[in-house]
Amino acid sequence: MLRLILLGAAAGGGFPQWNSAGPGCLRARAGDPAARPRTQCSLAASADGDRWVLVNAAPELTAQIAATPALHPRPAPGVIRHSPITAAVLTGAEVDTVAGLLSLRERHPFALYAAPPSLAVLEANPIFRALNPEIVPRRPLPTDGPLDLRDADGAALGLTVEAFPVPGKVPLFLEDGTDPGRADEGETIGLSLRAGDGTTAFFIPGCAAMTPALRDRLHGAALVLFDGTLWRDDEMIRAGAGPKTGARMGHMSIDGPEGAIAAFAGLGVHRRVFVHLNNTNPVLLADSPERASVAAAGWEVGEDGMEFTL
Repeated sequence: MLRLILLGAAAGGGFPQWNSAGPGCLRARAGDPAARPRTQCSLAASADGDRWVLVNAAPELTAQIAATPALHPRPAPGVIRHSPITAAVLTGAEVDTVAGLLSLRERHPFALYAAPPSLAVLEANPIFRALNPEIVPRRPLPTDGPLDLRDADGAALGLTVEAFPVPGKVPLFLEDGTDPGRADEGETIGLSLRAGDGTTAFFIPGCAAMTPALRDRLHGAALVLFDGTLWRDDEMIRAGAGPKTGARMGHMSIDGPEGAIAAFAGLGVHRRVFVHLNNTNPVLLADSPERASVAAAGWEVGEDGMEFTL
């Protein structure tokens, strides 16, 4: 059995974003039930419901843990500190995927997996030494085959992960002010998560384009949690929220001939859920025509706390 909990469904900044007075954020901040708040995108996965693996560590991680009973410490005689979190896997090294790691520095052992480019970012920044490598071992995540996840002591967790590069870009803080172009060498990765019975789900919160290789990989999948950052490529420009297109930020849009809905047509994916939703995206609003279009195409819009059992 594979159990997944979507801890956060929003893109960087969350929803509502702290400095946004956009219409969606105003509705969310006012408590409009059609504009439900969301924290930044992360996932928890387990094969047994007892030991859990984080996939990305959002800045709001401690709040996400507090909102998720499966991740709460469990009392035991003579034990005051405990966590069912046994490992973490990173899909990149953007701020909204790694900042939460700093909230896990209280000497709790877990294994940290990431592709070599992301491990290099952590190694280059001394603040991440707060996670003592003797307690939190850093392990390379290969992008050429499956890997059985293990906890800090080497015990198998019953989960197999396979990382694969997807079109993306380098982290924002590594840009030099010019367009870095598309990156395809593991700066952004997607993941498949498989339990011992063969049940498999895909988590791809960032993806700049659908490639033939990715199409083949996803064909017939039971569940795909996929990049839904923007409804349209020039959305942030039109909203006055920024000067960049989705493509410039390393994200394909939902709508349009090159968008995710069109790209998934004919793939036979049984359940499709958009995650990593930017605060400008109208699909966040349950009463919007864009949300209706997504539903008509057979997609769901991710919400914090959604659970999936496969």
